Amino acid sequence: MASVETAAEHERILREIESTDTNCIGPTLRSVYDGQEHGLFMEKLDARIRNHDREIEKMCNHHFQGFVDSITELLKVRGEAQKLKSQVIETNVRLQEDGKSLVGSMEELMKCRVQQRNIATTVDKLTHCLPVLEMYSRLQEQMRAKRYYPALRTLEQLEHTCLPRAGRYRFCTIMSENIPKLRTQIRDTAMTQLRDFLESIRKHSDKIGETAIKQAQLQRSLDSGVTLQPRALIGRRGRKEAAGTESGGHGGSPISEQDSGVLDEEAEEVPGAQDLVDFSPVYRCLHIYSVLGLRDVFENYYRKQRRKQARLVLQPHSNMHETLEGYRRYFNQIVGFFVVEDHVLHTTQGLVNRAYVEELWELALSKIVAALRTHSSYCDDPDLVLDLKNLIVLFADTLQGYGFPVSQLFDMLLEIREQYGEILLKRWNVTFRQILDQDNFSPIPVSTEQEYRQYTSQFPLQDPELEKLPFPKKLPFSEFVPKAYCQIKEFIYACLKYSEDLHLSSTEIDDMIRKSTNLLLTRTLSNCLQYAIKKKNVGLAELVQVIINTTHLEQSCHFLEEFISNITNVPPDTANATKLYGTSTFKDARHAAEAEIYTSLNAKIDQFLQLADYEWMSPAQASGNLATSDYLVDLITFLKSTFSVFTNLPGTPVEHATLPGKVAQTACMSACKHIATSLMQLLLDPEVRQISIGALHQLNVDLKECESFARAGPVAGFQGDTLLLAFSDLRQLLNLFTQWDWSTYLADYGKPTCKYLRVNPHTALALLEKMKETSRKNVVLAQFKKADRDRQKLIDAVIKQLRNLIAQHHA
Repeated sequence: MASVETAAEHERILREIESTDTNCIGPTLRSVYDGQEHGLFMEKLDARIRNHDREIEKMCNHHFQGFVDSITELLKVRGEAQKLKSQVIETNVRLQEDGKSLVGSMEELMKCRVQQRNIATTVDKLTHCLPVLEMYSRLQEQMRAKRYYPALRTLEQLEHTCLPRAGRYRFCTIMSENIPKLRTQIRDTAMTQLRDFLESIRKHSDKIGETAIKQAQLQRSLDSGVTLQPRALIGRRGRKEAAGTESGGHGGSPISEQDSGVLDEEAEEVPGAQDLVDFSPVYRCLHIYSVLGLRDVFENYYRKQRRKQARLVLQPHSNMHETLEGYRRYFNQIVGFFVVEDHVLHTTQGLVNRAYVEELWELALSKIVAALRTHSSYCDDPDLVLDLKNLIVLFADTLQGYGFPVSQLFDMLLEIREQYGEILLKRWNVTFRQILDQDNFSPIPVSTEQEYRQYTSQFPLQDPELEKLPFPKKLPFSEFVPKAYCQIKEFIYACLKYSEDLHLSSTEIDDMIRKSTNLLLTRTLSNCLQYAIKKKNVGLAELVQVIINTTHLEQSCHFLEEFISNITNVPPDTANATKLYGTSTFKDARHAAEAEIYTSLNAKIDQFLQLADYEWMSPAQASGNLATSDYLVDLITFLKSTFSVFTNLPGTPVEHATLPGKVAQTACMSACKHIATSLMQLLLDPEVRQISIGALHQLNVDLKECESFARAGPVAGFQGDTLLLAFSDLRQLLNLFTQWDWSTYLADYGKPTCKYLRVNPHTALALLEKMKETSRKNVVLAQFKKADRDRQKLIDAVIKQLRNLIAQHHA
């Protein structure tokens, strides 16, 4: 059984050796050597080899004849092949000989083909390189010509279009490396030109503003009813620039490539203020920075620099208030600044916007108002203030034409109007004082009709009676009246001049003028009149003339009302219209002059009374032996001459002529009362301790002289003995003592019909006390004479009764 299996295994191994690749026979042979039947396998293997040899031998025997036939045929073919080889060699030699010229031609053709290919390649490369070189050359020319925006466009095209097509050449690499440097150079150069432009417009903003203001002034003078159109101020170049900048992208390319700065105004006649400025540096720089992607950087820089310039422009000079030229230069610079900004606003897209310009204007407006308030407060010349007002109005109208709100400026002008009014009042105060100082306070003599008409044209005098009088004649007032009236009208004109162009209604102007005129009348003119009245060495005649002058000025107030209404076209009866206070002003001045007359007259009387030298202890004398005191004679003479001056004043036929009579009556009554009061005070003077009956008789003689003066009627108009009433107190007192009528006084005291009704018991008691001292001294000196003793007892008894009377009434 084992032998069968061994035989089968060996058979399998042999089949595997026959069918397996030689490289994989190792494991099969290893299995043979690992087994125990190695010899038996070798026998099997030898038997299998012998079988295969027999099969090979059978196969060869079967095909041997065919092999032999094939060898025979091959030998035949070899001969033919030798012949063919010889023929081929001969043909080849002939062909080689014949093809030598063709090979040369082919080699030449090949070379030509290579050259042609190289030429085509070169032409193609040059086609891409030449535009690069041409564009770079153009770039260099543009840089030399300072045409930086086209240069930047060329640079952009060169970098993004031409260089990528040209390929990697050394010159292209150099160009690519130079492109950032050229961009930086263009950017820096454009910024330098912008700085030059900003510096130039800062220096020439004065000229720019002056031109804009002149154009606004011309426009307003041509047609004040048409709103000023600021866009019309843009000249031909400005319109071209505006068209160019609005045509594309970020404003298009700049029209001009000229240097920045202010153009020569005389080089070309241009109608607009902006044509003085070449804005191309701004446009150019804006376009360049836009292309570079740095537009925001440029906008921020431009606005920052312009804000700095605005602060410089808005800073006024410390001495600006001294001359109008200082204000004009200040306004010109501001207008120039905002004209430039307005033009940039309307010719660029987004470089500055309306909010930015309005913010700058708000800043400027606050600083302008503050500066004008400060500097105008230093001004004391009304002409300069008026010129400043006109300049501010023109400044405001110019900027308003560009769309800037200017209401604050007009509000400030109303504030300055108050200051202007105060300055006018100061000037007119000096004028009125000069007129008063130069006035002779006497009626104006008129010799001819021409002179009369000249004065009546200056002052509205309406006096039919005076017109009937023949020449020469005198006007009732002095030179002060027509001059003052004319000056009041000049003041009204000055107020009207300031109110012009302030966009006020006629009613507002009328109200402002009336209020200012009231201040002139109630404060300035009133103070000047008081100054003239209170001035030293003013005579009574001058004071009376002041009264006459103020009366005529008072009557002229309604003419001033009509004058104001005529120039303002506002009827005087308009509701809520301010009325002139001239009537009360002149009445107050007249009353002050009257009071000064009375005060001066009384002061003069006091000077005479200071000369009174009574001998209070003089002995009693007969009345016929006493004479009036010298001081009183002089006083009466002075009063007569004074009141004759009052009486002889002109103007009797008209209403105001009654005024001197009234003043004279009041002055005369006041003088008499003052004399009586002063004589009474002399009697009751505490320093006078003793009074004799002789002194009373002397005083009685002086009083009679005064009464004689009063009775003579120094001033017409008194009824009966009205003037004597001024001396009635003193008269009754002296009668009581000189007549020694104490029984009547004591019996009738307190009755309405009392003879000595005006004698005060206190006054009588004081005088009796002084007489008692005199009687006591006389008793001692007279060694107790019976008559003196009786008189002393009588005085004591009267004193006792007076004291009882006073005590009763007091109780």
